[in-house]
Amino acid sequence: MSQPVTFAICGCGARGLEAYAPYQLTHPEEMKVVAGADVRPERLELLQKRFGVPAGMCFPSDEALLAQPRLADVMIVSTQDRQHVDAALKALDKGYHILLEKPISPDLEQCRALQKKAHETGRLVVVCHVLRYTRFYAALEDLLRRGAVGKVETIDAMEHVAYWHQAHSFVRGNWRNSNETSPMILQKSCHDMDILRWLAGEPCLRVQSFGSLDYFTAENAPEGAALRCLDGCACKDACPYDAEKIYVTDPRTGIRGRGRGWPCGVLASEPDEEKIYAALRTGPYGRCVFHCDNNVVDHQTVNLEFANHIHATFTMTAFTQDCHRTIKVTGTMGEIEGDMEKNALILRRFGRPEETIDLSEEGGQFSGHGGGDFGLMASFCRLMAQGGADALTGVDASVESHVMALAAEASRLDGGRTITLAEF
Repeated sequence: MSQPVTFAICGCGARGLEAYAPYQLTHPEEMKVVAGADVRPERLELLQKRFGVPAGMCFPSDEALLAQPRLADVMIVSTQDRQHVDAALKALDKGYHILLEKPISPDLEQCRALQKKAHETGRLVVVCHVLRYTRFYAALEDLLRRGAVGKVETIDAMEHVAYWHQAHSFVRGNWRNSNETSPMILQKSCHDMDILRWLAGEPCLRVQSFGSLDYFTAENAPEGAALRCLDGCACKDACPYDAEKIYVTDPRTGIRGRGRGWPCGVLASEPDEEKIYAALRTGPYGRCVFHCDNNVVDHQTVNLEFANHIHATFTMTAFTQDCHRTIKVTGTMGEIEGDMEKNALILRRFGRPEETIDLSEEGGQFSGHGGGDFGLMASFCRLMAQGGADALTGVDASVESHVMALAAEASRLDGGRTITLAEF
């Protein structure tokens, strides 16, 4: 690659600025961020400080950035869910290629409009389904395609959201209310719908889903619970969802243990303990989890039938200790179990000794989502250097997973009615 691919970032939040842009720091020969937009001045300051973007190329809104002539090869669209398509359509008209944070949109017609525009303009539109770019799922897909377990019959997948992640993102945080963003099965689990479609290898025909918001409601608030965790809550010591525990004292997630990374980095730019406490006193992340304006589910199951007679189940639950994914695939000649957190697959061929495939020993730059964030960036930069060949997570494939997720949500809201995707 003679020159790095240039990027502009529309929305300098946790994904655009913290997940994808850092690829430049280890691969400057492949990627260079040259412009960005965000409504928060402190995020633009970080863009300048970390990536050397000139102040004159930092814009106070998406509209201001998109009003300029094309400034880069690629636009990373990492705004809020309902803003994605409008920004992406305008960027395509400007001649940008698009790296689009998932989900495309909670509106299926918007998804299809972007798909149509991508074909009309001939621009590359890649959706950030980063799980396909991990060693874990790539190895699993390769085993299935090579017939390691014969004909695949069932896939059982589970997303362990983690109690603290649910509280952070889906009770207190940006994706707590589907009226403002997306239903949880789309926002959190379109990754999983995409993976199931990829592993199955054929289109999904029918879905059925059940789920609800069961726990994080006002009716479940214990006696003495304060509206904010720092306001003398009588339940503080016994409550695992206490904001001070999650953001300050917990060694896995708090500022005293994990430090400046996610999730603390969401509460404040370049956070320290003083900034975190200030955010908890006045901002949304200091609220009691039983007294928020959340409406997304805290658990959901989905049943799926694919065209090749593979049947899959998917479970998403908030009520787990850790944030990770597990999966089990059964076939006519064996089975595979996998744990993404352990980065290992267990292959059991019927009548043969069990094999453990330890993917943690494989080389490669580690990043978020089990290496998927940087895996996506590496793949995207290669595509650009090759003139925009077919992408692993192009917009056509992504729209399929969105149809699956939105049909699942429609089924859930309709008491678990089976929905045929061809009619959806």
